[in-house]
Amino acid sequence: MDAITIHDVVEGMSVVIDTVIENEIYFSELDSAAGDGDFGSSLAKGFREVKSEWDNLDTNDIGVFMKSCSMIIMDKCGGASGPIWGTAFRQAGNYAKGKKQLDLDELASFFYAMVDGVKKVGGADLGDKTLLDAFIPAAEALRTSAAAHDNILTALKKCVKAAEDGANNTKQISARKGRASYLGERSIGYYDAGAKAVAVILATVVEKMSNKRSSA
Repeated sequence: MDAITIHDVVEGMSVVIDTVIENEIYFSELDSAAGDGDFGSSLAKGFREVKSEWDNLDTNDIGVFMKSCSMIIMDKCGGASGPIWGTAFRQAGNYAKGKKQLDLDELASFFYAMVDGVKKVGGADLGDKTLLDAFIPAAEALRTSAAAHDNILTALKKCVKAAEDGANNTKQISARKGRASYLGERSIGYYDAGAKAVAVILATVVEKMSNKRSSA
């Protein structure tokens, strides 16, 4: 069966961590246009801690692994990033409790669980110029691919494209949540840092997964 395994999730999280750390300055620069300018450093702080605790994380199944990561992120990421990203990972962990692999339909639900976690904390939705403008299209793309019976890699590539398009679109809209909302229409012309981060992270994870599967 074409599926994402616990091994894939663990490897993917390793890529997420490295991508966040490598893009710390870039993400902060994006945030400086309409926010505090500390998004990249806040996110990297928490993910560095996940990396330092890597050997102690529970990898018995996807659910417990995601929840193990979420607790560190929630506690160690600075500012709003901890609650937002930590809750997203926790909700994904709740959905994947006891699962050692995810088929495409389950992967879409896994993404929607993260979306619900972000909504629960931030109260934002599609069009508010937040990370959800990349995350929701990504989840929707996976659900559409599942209905079309795409294979996992094809679906993930469509997911990345949807996230990138969504992130790019944030440049055309005004912020309605977070510090950037104080700027109103003056935030138009700038990307949302969280949405761009989601797009960059997903693109990097899927590229590495695609390269690995192609060479296998």
